[in-house]
Amino acid sequence: MYHVTRLSNGLTVATAEMPHMASVSLGFWAAVGSRAEITAQNGAAHFIEHMLFKGTRHRSAKKISQDIEGVGGYLNAFTAEENTCFYSRAHHNHFAELFSVLADMYLQSLFAPAELSKERDVIKEEVSMYMDQPAQRVQELLNETLWPNQPLGRPITGTHRSIDRLDRRALLAFVHAHYGAHSTLITAAGHVKHAEVVRAVKRIAARFPAGKRPVFTPADARQSAPRIKLITRKTEQTQLALGIRTCSRHDDRRHALRLLNVILGENMSSRLFQIVREDRGLAYSIYSTPSFFDDVGDLVISAGLEAEKLPQVLRLITREMRRLAETPPSAAELRRARDYLFGQLDLSLEGTENQMNWIGEQLLGYGQIIPPATVKERYAAVTAAQIRDAARDFFRPERLNLALVSPLKSDAGLARLLAL
Repeated sequence: MYHVTRLSNGLTVATAEMPHMASVSLGFWAAVGSRAEITAQNGAAHFIEHMLFKGTRHRSAKKISQDIEGVGGYLNAFTAEENTCFYSRAHHNHFAELFSVLADMYLQSLFAPAELSKERDVIKEEVSMYMDQPAQRVQELLNETLWPNQPLGRPITGTHRSIDRLDRRALLAFVHAHYGAHSTLITAAGHVKHAEVVRAVKRIAARFPAGKRPVFTPADARQSAPRIKLITRKTEQTQLALGIRTCSRHDDRRHALRLLNVILGENMSSRLFQIVREDRGLAYSIYSTPSFFDDVGDLVISAGLEAEKLPQVLRLITREMRRLAETPPSAAELRRARDYLFGQLDLSLEGTENQMNWIGEQLLGYGQIIPPATVKERYAAVTAAQIRDAARDFFRPERLNLALVSPLKSDAGLARLLAL
């Protein structure tokens, strides 16, 4: 099902052939994101993502949309910490149109000064929107707390100040440095033949500069005690985000941690959801999410609740963390968590867009496509004791970081609630 071809100039082409599907999803990936930015460039990768939609030598911004939507297709993009992706999906008969538009955007965007000026204002409005959303703001505050004074701790969108500093010359310099053949991956999934995609890529391969794949500055994970940051706002709820520094995507403990997260807070059957919401009614929403990067990772517990309930909820969260570090989960709980991950993996890979994302993230993250069956085997091999050991490794005071957006005026007394 999966095929990978690396061209002589460094371009990589990967496909998932799904002949039973009606659609095809196509992605142009750059192995660069916000982690490649120095302080003065904060927001550059995201700004560039926007500008690639604003017109090329052959297409206006309107025509870019029309050429995809006019055949019933869908066009979008995202910027993450370690990669950027421009992608589209349509009926497989329209693969040529999808490829033409994405290649044009990726290689021949104009970065016209007038469009750049307008898009700067659009992005600043996007930043303002996130700042006005406490649930979003607390996540950015947590990143600042987990990873202070480094790219992982800065917002992917940039700030008003950093966006104003990014002129056309700075953006084009970032493109020329990071969007060459050696850092570009083209993925397709659906009703398409690998050879067809390779032929299309070869026709444009000569247009790519060689370039070099970005090298991330290693994250600074030094910490000796829990850290707390509070933003005081007149809000109805306190937004809580408790971040635990964990391990990278290359660490073998990630499989145990992934199962631990399901048990702790990933779904409605999880311990935190049952204890905090169902049993005590202390919060409408509480969940946990792991993230894995090239050299570090984190697990984030998020909740929205009334300010006066914060001490009780923090006690319950830390109690469950201690339980996992002291006692392995039962065989039944481990089986449910494992079956949940198996089911989510199977469901997520039914569609062509998710398959396109899977092969892109696998190749950029691991240098190979790890088959879903192999991922399942690794989850199946995790023992209850390994989950307990992962909790012992990561659920430690010197790994805890708490961010709050709240009507509270002081964080006094909260540090003692983070004792483990």
